[in-house]
Amino acid sequence: MTQVNRQWLLASRPLGMISVDNFQPGTADVPEPKDGQVVVKVTYVAFEPAMRGWVRDVPGQGSNVQLGTVMRAQGAGEVVASRHINFKPGDRVTGMFGWQEYAVVDVQGELLPVRRLPDGVTEEMALALFGITGLTAYFGMIDVGRPQPGDTVVVSGAAGATGSIAGQIARIQGGRVIGIAGGERKCAWLTQTAGFDAALDYKAGNLSERLKDLCPDGIDVFYDNVGGSVLEAALDNIATGSRIVICGGTSSYNVSDEALVGPRNYMRILNSPSTMSGFLLGQYKSRFDEAVAQLGEWARNGKIRYAVDLQEGFENVPATLLRLFHGQNLGKQLCRIA
Repeated sequence: MTQVNRQWLLASRPLGMISVDNFQPGTADVPEPKDGQVVVKVTYVAFEPAMRGWVRDVPGQGSNVQLGTVMRAQGAGEVVASRHINFKPGDRVTGMFGWQEYAVVDVQGELLPVRRLPDGVTEEMALALFGITGLTAYFGMIDVGRPQPGDTVVVSGAAGATGSIAGQIARIQGGRVIGIAGGERKCAWLTQTAGFDAALDYKAGNLSERLKDLCPDGIDVFYDNVGGSVLEAALDNIATGSRIVICGGTSSYNVSDEALVGPRNYMRILNSPSTMSGFLLGQYKSRFDEAVAQLGEWARNGKIRYAVDLQEGFENVPATLLRLFHGQNLGKQLCRIA
């Protein structure tokens, strides 16, 4: 390959709020693929709140992004060279391609395998519904939350790419679903488009009291993407035997360890009694096909809707990540770079 590959590299580790200054541009030649590899011209980059954790310097955690290397990210693009029997030039694919214009990757992938997009599936749909956030919503709700018909299910970060799908899955399972989001626009989308039974703006008054009004018999499943004071408000209102799913903690991603605010009322878990469980997407890798098939069926039947916040331009990739932490996105955050 003779193309010059523009890249965004991790230049420094954030202290507090992540910044565009934590990344620097770079270039590299695009090498020929080795056996089992493909070269992909990247057209879309996807963004997850988990990226803030990927750039931390955590001793003993080998999965963090190393300084001076390409920022990790899921993306979509077109195969331009292949040394794998199942892929050919022209195939539209998704995978972990990073912040770069060309990715040379093993088809099996470290976290996600390279997948060919089926006919009729756009890059935006593949990344919003079948990507990291959609898979996380599926396994977190189906396997950890386990909503039953008639359960009251509350989802924080509900207008994000994971929370919006998780809440709709709970509704499909027969739950009464309440979303927590920031701002009237997001709350309106949850009830008018995504089919949530109710939505609460966490900025508008005492969240614990408003949850009590909406959940007089308590919360049976709380799917948490935020942590901090939002988690505390939910714990104030959990029902006996509730399941609390810890999916993320966006309220703590950009603050120092000294400034972290945990749930002061965690003893509610003991007194309910209830369970609180975290999970990692990688532990379900053998079941990704199951999740993609089920999510696709629900989408075809009109049972799941998704939203995309699309930005444009390779030069805007770092700034697009920051949108997640300033509450600017509704649904899946993407940037089209080609």
